[in-house]
Amino acid sequence: MKLLARSFINGVLTVIPIVLVVYVVYKLFVFFDSILGNFLKPYLNHHYIPGIGILTTMVAITALGWLSTKFITGTIIKLIDHLLTKIPFVKTIYSVIKDTVNSFIGDKKSFSKVVTFTFPGTEIKSIGFITSDDVEGFYSPLQDHAAVYIPQTFQVAGFTFLIPKDQIEVIDVKPEDAMKFVLSGGMASQK
Repeated sequence: MKLLARSFINGVLTVIPIVLVVYVVYKLFVFFDSILGNFLKPYLNHHYIPGIGILTTMVAITALGWLSTKFITGTIIKLIDHLLTKIPFVKTIYSVIKDTVNSFIGDKKSFSKVVTFTFPGTEIKSIGFITSDDVEGFYSPLQDHAAVYIPQTFQVAGFTFLIPKDQIEVIDVKPEDAMKFVLSGGMASQK
C-alpha cells in the first residue's frame, strides 16, 4: 500500500507542473491570438489559422515601434503619450503600466540588482530587488535611501520598502534565480 501511495504522490508531483505549464501556455496563446485574431476571423472566413492573431499582433507592434522613430508618427505618439499623462485617473493607470513595462524591457531595467537586507533588531534577512537608487525626487528627506521590492512567496504581489542604502547589500545572484528562490519559498535553491 505504501508503494502505491508513494507512486501516486510521485505521479502528482510529475503531472501537475506539466499540466499547469501547458494550461498557462495555452491560455496565453489564446489570449494573445485573440487580440487581433478576433478582428481577422470574419475576414478570413474558413481560412483562419490559429496563431495568425499572434503573428499579426507582433507585426503591428513592430510596425508601431518603427513608426515611433519617424518624425510625424513619432510626434503623434508623443502627443498621445502626453495626453494620457494629463487625464485624471487614466494618468495613474498609464504611468504604472508604462513604468512596469519599462522596468522589464526598457533601457532602465529594474529588478537587475539583487540585494539582501537585515530587518532591524534581528538577524532575519530578506532578498529583494532595487527598483530605484534615487527616491529623493519622490520625497527629498529620503536622499540616502533606495526603493527595494520584496516579492511574496507563491504570489506575484510584494512590498516596496524604502531602505537606507548603507543597510543594503548587493549580492552576486542572477535576478531570475533570486526571483525563483523567493517565489518558491526557497525550494528552488541551486545546489
